[in-house]
Amino acid sequence: MADEYYFICETCGAYVMDKKYYLGSSEEKNRYKEHNNDVNDTGYQNFTSPITDSILKNHTKEQLGLDYGCGTGPVISKQLEAKGYKVKLYDPYFYPNQGNLNHQFDYIFSCEVFEHFYNPKQEIEKLLSLLKPEGNLFIMTHLYNTEIDFKNWYYRKDPTHVFIYTKETIAFIGKKFDLRIEILTDRLIIAKSRVGKGESHPQASLRTVREPLDSYGSS
Repeated sequence: MADEYYFICETCGAYVMDKKYYLGSSEEKNRYKEHNNDVNDTGYQNFTSPITDSILKNHTKEQLGLDYGCGTGPVISKQLEAKGYKVKLYDPYFYPNQGNLNHQFDYIFSCEVFEHFYNPKQEIEKLLSLLKPEGNLFIMTHLYNTEIDFKNWYYRKDPTHVFIYTKETIAFIGKKFDLRIEILTDRLIIAKSRVGKGESHPQASLRTVREPLDSYGSS
């Protein structure tokens, strides 16, 4: 156990919240509404710039992207669209348009989303089923390392952060899903898909599955 709220997955090194501390759907949605996600806020734009800049560097206007878990303020999408890029939005609470998932994408990005996944395995399988071979998956989440005081860490104090990753977790995910990890920092992960187009994967929303360690390990 990391503390009374989180245990450490023996398989992948993630820090996983005990299910009895999960918020209900309405509580979770209200928590997200409290976030200051103004797409015109320069501070917010700067915060999300690692993904925005990486997409501008690696992709073209002709390619199609998906903002998965875009929340109330899809700032990255707005900045990309202003430069002529094509991006579909999806969020189970704020942009629940399933039709936007009926595409194959050249790139998918999730900014401050992966830590909210109750079942990362099914979510990653879903994303890879939507991503073209050699497509890029851009992830922003704060990775934990043992130099951080976990109990007092701001990321751990957010009750919607149910699955906290480490570099060990990312390495495990890369191996399990045959992803080539192109970039790995404490905040940004860029992974390239080698999953064949059209493979069948389970479909799940950000919060529908409440078993976080389906295949990552056991409590």
